[in-house]
Amino acid sequence: MTDLAAALASAWREHRAIASAAWTDSVGDAAQAYAVQDRVAQALGWFGSAAPGHWKSGGPSRDAVLTHAPLPPAGVRASPASFAGMHFNAPGIESEVALRLCEPVTPERAATLTPETAAALIDAMTVSIEIVDSRWKDPAQATALLRLADQQSHGALVLGAWVPYAARDWAAQVCETRIGGSAPELRRGTHPMGDPAWLLPVWLRHVTQGGATVPSGTVVTTGSWVGVLPVHEGDTVVVEFPGIGRAEARL
Repeated sequence: MTDLAAALASAWREHRAIASAAWTDSVGDAAQAYAVQDRVAQALGWFGSAAPGHWKSGGPSRDAVLTHAPLPPAGVRASPASFAGMHFNAPGIESEVALRLCEPVTPERAATLTPETAAALIDAMTVSIEIVDSRWKDPAQATALLRLADQQSHGALVLGAWVPYAARDWAAQVCETRIGGSAPELRRGTHPMGDPAWLLPVWLRHVTQGGATVPSGTVVTTGSWVGVLPVHEGDTVVVEFPGIGRAEARL
């Protein structure tokens, strides 16, 4: 794990991608992948002694094992955001809704949460655009554990204006994504878990499992409504969730 963390930290630092084949057997389970995440963050000095302020969490369905990653603060920007001059290896984008905690969450509190009770911990939501990127040259060939070790293929995050959180008819919620001059991608009710807040108990139990308390104001982005859409340098991406807001990013 030490060698893998060093290789990924170098790839982040030097803005390059590395071949995954040599590392296929270097991560045996999710616990080891999360340990690599932590070592990469420490090597790059992302958080210092502070708790991560932004996370990604999600999965393909409620029946799947959800995955999580803390996000480097330098890549988190308010909409409209420009990433001109920031290097990405092979970026894509995900259209998401992010949620913000209104109070600290201890391990004891996290252990008691259900999807129904966890929503009370959220005071605000916003439209988010995750720029997905990989330190693997061949991300489609990299194992799921290698992608997890690589901060779950995170590149950067854009956050729109915050609005008060309220339960919505998520099955009827529209998501509109526009990339450059292409026709808009329209989705309705396509959040993989049906409700972005559903994952909160799983995510909070993950973050607190070492005994840490998650601070008030911590933000989690909750999974893509559109899968991963390809983007290129110079593209402008606009994502809108009617009734919630919009976010804009230029690569």
